[in-house]
Amino acid sequence: MARKETEQCCEQFKTMIGGQALIEGIMMRGPKKDAIVIRGTKGVTVEVSDRKIFPEGSYKTWPFFRGIFNFFDAQVTGVKALLRSADLAPEEYQEEPSKLDLWLEKKLGNEKFQKAIIGIAVAMGLGLSVFLFFLLPMVIGGFFDKWLTSNVAVNLVEGIIRMIIFMAYMFLVSRMGEMKRVFAYHGAEHKTIRCYEAGLPLTVENVRKMTRLHPRCGTSFLLVVMVISILVFSVASSGLLALVPALEAIRGSFGYRLIMIAFKLLLLPVVVGITYEINRLCGRHDNGFTRALSAPGMWMQNFTTNEPDDSMIEVAIQAVEAVLPEEEGADRW
Repeated sequence: MARKETEQCCEQFKTMIGGQALIEGIMMRGPKKDAIVIRGTKGVTVEVSDRKIFPEGSYKTWPFFRGIFNFFDAQVTGVKALLRSADLAPEEYQEEPSKLDLWLEKKLGNEKFQKAIIGIAVAMGLGLSVFLFFLLPMVIGGFFDKWLTSNVAVNLVEGIIRMIIFMAYMFLVSRMGEMKRVFAYHGAEHKTIRCYEAGLPLTVENVRKMTRLHPRCGTSFLLVVMVISILVFSVASSGLLALVPALEAIRGSFGYRLIMIAFKLLLLPVVVGITYEINRLCGRHDNGFTRALSAPGMWMQNFTTNEPDDSMIEVAIQAVEAVLPEEEGADRW
């Protein structure tokens, strides 16, 4: 407890810098730069690139809308970084290209092939997430329509099913041997950000003392998405039934379930936009309200982060230092 209190009181400011664990490395995103740092067979490789920034005043930077666009931009950037880390990682983490990969690269060319792979990977990743954490709970929850006449009750049941699937998925993934090192790099990323926000020199010794939990983590984001979806789906579906009373006559039928599933899937960008603003609020402020909002996601990080070794912390430090702005404080959240 004393250690946690020390870490909290040492916080000097909140940064917008954040990252993602990769294969034997970390991708870090600063206000103007992105960096990929990988520990491979030839030592540590650091690659820095300019970050894609939406023009100031663009609707893509407006509250709510920015969450939707930043979410999809983060997915594309994350997949690119993950594929690059696979190229730079030690040989034991690399796979021989399949015949299909070689054929596609020959037909499309290397640049188009890479874009195609990234597009397919993003689509598959989002598709799997939507299926597991939204579509499947909706299908299962739809069978309760015959007995539950309240939309709030139906969406609450779906939400509980969604949470169970999500927690089971995270627990099972955390038990996979190959993921333990990835989650340790995830922990190194959080600890280094914590150290930087505390205003301490970025040394292995200082970083090691920090907590591996952080309120702006993607795990927290996903968990809040699921909670917000219960509220949004409940309000929106009640509104839909009020506008289209004829739907009540077919409640419990296959057609009714199909309509409600399609309607809720269309609402996912709304859920993402609202959740982004909540995550931003929690990242910028530290009080009883924001700590309560962050608590479930922080708890889940006990599964998605592991304590890193010193070599992982060194990689995280290099990743943060690579994206620090030239003007001090320009990365303030």
